[in-house]
Parts: sequence; structure tokens; C-alpha cells
Amino acid sequence: MNPWLLAWGRFHRDRVGVVSLLLVALYLLVAAAAAAGIVARDWSKEVGISFAPPAFLKGIAHSTHEEKEIVRENPVDDTGIRDPLAPAIEELRKSLTGESPSAARALSLPLGGDKWGRDVLQKTIKGTETSLLVGFAAASLAVLLGTLLGAAAGYRGGWVDDLLNWVYNVFTSIPYLLLILAVAAVLGHKGSLTVILILGLTGWTGVFRLIRAEYLKHKGREYVQAADAIGASHARRMFVHILPNVSHVILVQLSLHVVLFIKSEVVLSFLGFGVGVDTVSWGSMIAEAQTELLLGNWWQLAAATAAMAVLVTAFSLFTDALRDALDPRLA
Repeated sequence: MNPWLLAWGRFHRDRVGVVSLLLVALYLLVAAAAAAGIVARDWSKEVGISFAPPAFLKGIAHSTHEEKEIVRENPVDDTGIRDPLAPAIEELRKSLTGESPSAARALSLPLGGDKWGRDVLQKTIKGTETSLLVGFAAASLAVLLGTLLGAAAGYRGGWVDDLLNWVYNVFTSIPYLLLILAVAAVLGHKGSLTVILILGLTGWTGVFRLIRAEYLKHKGREYVQAADAIGASHARRMFVHILPNVSHVILVQLSLHVVLFIKSEVVLSFLGFGVGVDTVSWGSMIAEAQTELLLGNWWQLAAATAAMAVLVTAFSLFTDALRDALDPRLA
């Protein structure tokens, strides 16, 4: 019987794994809808008042509205001094846009608003797209590099193995967080592509170690010797005969690295080395929320943290179930 069907049967019996897979699929669907512009297309628009509270906090919404009316009648700057140019600026905005932006803004939003009045719910949905894109793309790059280098080291041996092990030891001798921050500082430019390159080019070491060990184990097996006897090339033996037999390790490592890189993107964005200012991610939302907490506005931090926690937990449980289902020793 097909081993993949057997693996699916084992996975299907794991209820926690199935529920986790459904949650991950829901996140992927939301991210795809955001990428297509179906949802959260206007996440950057200032649709509410500054720090608009969540809709379920009506009392705060009304008190905020009253404070806003007072500020509108007596506009002041950050130093507490009345701004004499505020009425002229408001009139200019009306003449350019045809309406008063402040009057059109909502007093409350489903999950609240940020400093500029942007909808936290839409930002969270758009951040799902960014974080999943970074996680999957960086994990794919890291797993690809780790698989190729590990296969070459484990199968070829000799000086190739020595050289690649030396590179591996250099990368692992540097603390991971320090390494990604150093690469981020060297690259300089912010953006999703930069974050993907940073994480992908530094996160391949764990995959390399596992794939190298698998190739060392499999290259002496009878089926590989039989392929050698019939004249199969080294590349064919590496990627046609051995690779399918270690694919379960690759799939599990891909899932693990998606979780790792989603959390790493949050850390990079929080420290200012992540996505650009024109892009929203869970990390950038948490970075903004650290100053909002001082004012008692907790909803942006709560939304980003809850979205990330549910996805990371679901992905981790799914990975555990996948690892159990693909383990050949359970066949």
C-alpha cells in the first residue's frame, strides 16, 4: 500500500492534529484573501478616531468622543499649547477632500484603532498575510539550502563533508539572534524580501545536520547499492533514490521552521529590522503597541499576540501529529 496513504490514515486518527490542520488552513485562507484584496484592502486608511476603543467598550468610546470634541474646539499640540493653525488646516482638508476627515471617523472599531485611527482588525488580517508569507518563504529557502548541503555532505563525504561541516560550525558558533541581527544590519534595507533572505540564509543549519545524518545512513543501504550496480549516476542516487526516503524529515523540518521564522520575524520587526513602514505584520503591530500600553491602549497588542499565539500553537500541534504520522517506525 502507498506509504503516503498509510501516513494520512495515521494522521486522520489524531483529532488534535486534524483540528490544528483546519486552523492552519483557515489562517492560510485569510492570508490568501488579504493578498487578493478581498479583505483588509484598506487597512492603512484612517477610519476611526485616534486610539478608537473596541466596539464592546462603549463607555470608553463615548468618553473618547467627548474628549475629541473638546480637543477639536480647542486644538493643542503635544506641549499643551493651542495650535493657531489648526482651523486653517481643517479648512484646507475640507477643500481638498470635500469632507472633514475627523468628522467622518468612527468612534469605535471592532477591535479598536491605533494612534492614527487605523482598524486593528484589518491590520491583524493583513499582518497574517505578511507573517505567513515570510514564514513559508524563509522556511522553504532554509530547508532547500539545508537539504542540498546536507545531501552533498552526507553522500559525498571526504573534503566536501569537511568543508560543509566547517561552514556549519561557523554558523552554529554564533548565537542565533545575534547572527540574524548582524545580517540584518549588513543588508540594511527593510522589507519582506530582506527578512526572508535573513532568516532563510541563517536558518538552514538544523536541516543540514539532520539530512546529512540521513544520507550517511542511507547511502550504504541495499537499494542504493543496487542503483549503483545498474549504472545510476550520483545525482540520481542522491535525489531519486535516497531523497524520497528522507522526505518525511524534510516535511517535518519545514513545518517546524515556519513556526520558528514567524516568531523570528516578530522579533526582527519589534527591534526595527523587519518589514518596512508601508507593510504591516504582527511584529510591527507589537512594536507600535509598546508605546500605546503606556496610555492604557492594550487592544492592538492583544489582537496581534492572540493571532500569533493561536497560529503558532496550531502549527506546533500539527507538526507533532505530522511527525508521528510520517515516522516509518510506526508503519
